[in-house]
Parts: sequence; structure tokens; C-alpha cells
Amino acid sequence: MAVILQKQRVIIRFEDTIFASTTQGPAASGEVSLNVCSGELFLIRLARLEQTATFADACAGIIQPISGSVYFLGRNWPELPTDQANALRGRISRVFRTGNWINHLSLMENILLSQLHHTRKPVRRLRDEAGKLAQQFGLPGLPLGLPGDFTTADLRRAACVRAFLGRPLLILLEEPTSGIYAEVISALMTAVREARERGAAVIWLTQKSLIWHDQTLPVTQRYRLVAGKLMEVTT
Repeated sequence: MAVILQKQRVIIRFEDTIFASTTQGPAASGEVSLNVCSGELFLIRLARLEQTATFADACAGIIQPISGSVYFLGRNWPELPTDQANALRGRISRVFRTGNWINHLSLMENILLSQLHHTRKPVRRLRDEAGKLAQQFGLPGLPLGLPGDFTTADLRRAACVRAFLGRPLLILLEEPTSGIYAEVISALMTAVREARERGAAVIWLTQKSLIWHDQTLPVTQRYRLVAGKLMEVTT
């Protein structure tokens, strides 16, 4: 079912952007120009696995481009004071390819941490919302143990719970179904649809052929990052 919004808002914009890889020097020789609006789901295929983190970091203003600009909600990341930039990042959620868990905190605390910092929702309400999402993604409930106590598959499920908790305006998905595609794809599509209907934009970053060739995904646009240049792909 298509997601229909009365008015689209540009959530994130890349303007003639060249950014650097954190691991292999310059990631691009071409310029990236892209608008992602509310209610849209962009699928972007990258040649190298580590590029997913680089691209997501650029979206969140964590790394700065070599040239060009990245605008989130109309604001250019480098021009923002640190406190404003950090506050804006509270509107962004993310499934990290590498997990990004704080090992001495429980998985529940990890899931709730961003919402506790950036919103004023009561803890009980957040726990209830997270518990429902946890069950949706195949967990028995909100996980209480330390990250090291869980399987990789359950950590991937918990990462999805964290990403869709609250009302983020931009959701960055770095290989969210890695190793658990069949188990979570239905729940993931439900969560993506509901987020888009609320006005969020979703960017799904993948290297996997299984995801790229799945024509059942309700993708707004598909892009490939080739030689550092985003190329739109029509199907």
C-alpha cells in the first residue's frame, strides 16, 4: 500500500556533497545530490560494506563532507552550535551495522537511552512502547540482560526496536535484516510503513543482492553508489 501524505517536507538534503570514508580514504570522486522527503523510503546499494556507516554518519552530521553540504530539516550541520546539533540528532534513529551497544548498560537501557535523553515521555510509557516493538520483532519482551548475554540475531532485533521507538523523523537502516531476513522482514515493513505514515523518511543502506532485488519492498526510489556517485535505478 502506498504511503500518501498531504504535504511532503524535505527531511535531509545532500547538495553537491563529497564525503570521505573513515577506513579507506576518499569514498567518492563524484558529487552526491539528493533530497529525501517525509514519507519516502530510499533504498541505496553500496559497493563496500563500510560505506553504510560512512553514509549514515554523513546524514547525522557526525562526519563532515570534503565539499558540499548536508542539510537536516533545512539546517547545514557544520553551521549548527554543538548543543543544537546534538538536539537535532534526537530526531534521527538508526540501526547500526556494528551494533553500537554500551556494554555495561542493559539492553533495555540501551534501547531507551536516546528517548530518555531527548524526550520527556514517562519511563513507564517508553517501556510499554518498547515492549510492544520487541514482541513485534520476535523478542519475548523488552530485553533486560547485558548486550553480551544475547545472540547476534536477538541483538539485531533489539536494534530494530531502538530505531523505531518514539517518533524519529529520519530512520537510517544499515543492513537491518542481516542474518534474520525471514524472521523480521514482515515486522520491519510494518514498522517502516507506520513511520512513513507519521511523516518520517527512511533510508535503507545495503550491500546485499537479496534486499536490492526484492521487488516487494515498497521503495520510493532506488539508488546505487557507483564510483562515489549516486545513480537512480528504475525497475
